[in-house]
Amino acid sequence: VLGTPSCRQAMYKQEGVPRTFKEICAVSKVSKKEIGRCFKSILRALETSVDLVQTSDFMSRFCANLSLTSDIQRAANHIARKAVELGICPGRVYTSVAAAAIYMASQASTTKKTQKEVGSVVGVAETTIRAIYRLIYPERAKLFPDNFKFAVPLDKLPAA
Repeated sequence: VLGTPSCRQAMYKQEGVPRTFKEICAVSKVSKKEIGRCFKSILRALETSVDLVQTSDFMSRFCANLSLTSDIQRAANHIARKAVELGICPGRVYTSVAAAAIYMASQASTTKKTQKEVGSVVGVAETTIRAIYRLIYPERAKLFPDNFKFAVPLDKLPAA
């Protein structure tokens, strides 16, 4: 029984449609810890590995579920990638970084989403989004792609 959600997680990753452990837990009623343990056991038994998860693995799905444009999705992807590259949010969970990046990109656009809206789609608490947003906010000028069309100037983005 426990192997089934873990097998699904491995299959999703191998097929390029990863799901978060939280999403697997929601449909399987098995704890995240138990799925993770079984997932690692399956990988060892099959003598295989999967690539590390990145924010970009989930960004298109999250942005689509929020009805955001591809420009906002590209900006959110860029923001998350640069934040990780610059070491602005070390040790943070990829979905939390993705949520903060989506929030920042949407706030700079005409299609604004609240922390609550982003959090409910991504599965991250508003307080977590706020905490990571506060980390990336001071570096906002370094995070957006050069070709992003701002509806709101960088200096007018919300501070939290």
